[in-house]
Amino acid sequence: MVASAARAHCGSIGDDVVALTRQELDIAASDAVFRMLQSERPGAVLNCAAYTDVDGAEANPDAWRRANIDGVRFLAVATREFDAKFVTISTDYVFDGADSGFYTEAATPNPRGVYAETKYEGELAAAEANDRSIIVRSGWIYGTGGTNFLSVMHRLLGEGKRIKAIRDSYGTPTYALDLARRLRELAATDSSGLFHVANSGDGTSYLGFAEKVCELGGFDLTLIEPVPHEDLKRPAPRPVSSKLASVRMEEIGLAPLRYWEEALAEFLDSELGK
Repeated sequence: MVASAARAHCGSIGDDVVALTRQELDIAASDAVFRMLQSERPGAVLNCAAYTDVDGAEANPDAWRRANIDGVRFLAVATREFDAKFVTISTDYVFDGADSGFYTEAATPNPRGVYAETKYEGELAAAEANDRSIIVRSGWIYGTGGTNFLSVMHRLLGEGKRIKAIRDSYGTPTYALDLARRLRELAATDSSGLFHVANSGDGTSYLGFAEKVCELGGFDLTLIEPVPHEDLKRPAPRPVSSKLASVRMEEIGLAPLRYWEEALAEFLDSELGK
């Protein structure tokens, strides 16, 4: 989802884009990574690869380590070797959710569960292997081609299906296209280190997001069933609140992303053909 958005955006502004699938490049194979960079000599690498099945990670941690730690490390080492900018994506799940406010880049991570732990270890690996790495934490990402709940909610509602929406879990929705644009902007800077990227606003719950989808898309609000997060009994722990805010964007002269409601309206318009 994010890689497709990044490919489209970078191509639209005139970049020479090489977009590789998992089948074309296994980032957890160091030799393949080095050969790719030696051949292409990119100015920047945007790592949009990750295993993101949060519950599945609990049963198969080795596969998650390959994508979320080993692959990140090999890309960081190779970009340092070939003098390419490296931007990699991490997650709001590195926080435990105990703070109901916003998490900035200065907040202390406390990952819970295999997915969160491997993503945090990937952050550390990127910074250790290449001190010019840019590590972007984001969360609640949705967009065209996405298969997660936020990305398909409008389709389910459009088909008249009832959905359960958690009323007491909170985050900052992030439109994949806006994230892709910001990844490209960050790649063009001389900055390094950690950045939080999410659409602006007060954040919302899954229920609040679903209600906004109904409002903007003209769907039946009665199809939404509010539920507490405990009712879903999912295998992996998740932060109850993982709202992100950035203090570093202003420091390097980048404006905040637009409000999440505005981004959601654009997404729905594109999906619904309005």
